[in-house]
Amino acid sequence: MKERNHTFDFLCGICIIRMILLHIITFCGHKDDDWWAEVMGWSFFFMCFFFFKAGYFNKTVSGDTGAYIKDKAKRLLIPYVAWGLIGFAVYAFYLPFEINRYGHPIEPMEWSHLWKTSAVWGNEPMWFLFSFFSSYVLVHFIKKIHIVKPISVFQTVIILICPFLSYWMWKLENPLPMSLSNVFMGVFFFNMGRTWRWLIERMGRHFTLVVSSLMIVAFIVLNIVWHGEYIMHSNYFKGNELAAFVNTVIILLGLSGFLLKLPLGRVPIINYIGQHSMVYFVVHYPILQFYRFTHIIFGHSIYGKGHWDDIIVLIFFVFAISTWLVPYVEKVPWLSGRWKKPQTSNLKPQ
Repeated sequence: MKERNHTFDFLCGICIIRMILLHIITFCGHKDDDWWAEVMGWSFFFMCFFFFKAGYFNKTVSGDTGAYIKDKAKRLLIPYVAWGLIGFAVYAFYLPFEINRYGHPIEPMEWSHLWKTSAVWGNEPMWFLFSFFSSYVLVHFIKKIHIVKPISVFQTVIILICPFLSYWMWKLENPLPMSLSNVFMGVFFFNMGRTWRWLIERMGRHFTLVVSSLMIVAFIVLNIVWHGEYIMHSNYFKGNELAAFVNTVIILLGLSGFLLKLPLGRVPIINYIGQHSMVYFVVHYPILQFYRFTHIIFGHSIYGKGHWDDIIVLIFFVFAISTWLVPYVEKVPWLSGRWKKPQTSNLKPQ
């Protein structure tokens, strides 16, 4: 059997840990603290990494359209719907208690929330699965273009235009429904991952380490003197827009290339989280909601300055329960997206 890639498990683990900590910090009212803004300012690129990683490993972006979309829908859309309903069930169960205490929901409930953002009350991070699915589909149709010769050049031009489309959507205040304005950037990072794999396989270990190290150094310097952040979930450019794009590109390339060729060994806890990242991703938010609403019922809000006890308890609570749930969730395909792979005859590598 081929040895599992520890580098991408490690980076996925870091991304999941960062995301869960972000939600815990937000629930406890410390999101706008200077120290946390500094953490976010140096880790903003991690959600983009999932699209980059998908492109790095994926070889089945062409072939039969029906089989391809069905496969991606099973792996992404079914968990999106399932965990959206689970999260909403938790939210709806506690809603009467919340209204009884405050006289109204803490967060305004509007029907437009779903079709505008693709996020679900009770499990907001589900936007990612829908955008991820949409990016896969758009990548597939770009690869199916056969109307212009040479095809590969035309496809490359379309991919390179994608960041400009994303920027344009942002300038128009992201008019596409279901958070789909971020899909163009997702397509770009997906194809950047595919291209980077092709390049480093030809550059060799030593040259890749040198180039990747220079990119990491460039990111550190540029992120200080020319700062910008791209926030994937809202397709939002913060600070200098060009810097946000350039810095994201060079750190994704540099960090992945450096760790791939180092090579990186297995880091037990972080790599385990990365290896089972889907489970941690889908289950952590309903757990957070359960903790928050249970405290509200008993007259204690976890939101506010000084709630470090809740932060510490939540970190243990969320990671412990998520880890316990890993084997159970992964046994259920419609919860984990772990369906048996389709026959390769319908999904030919491109």
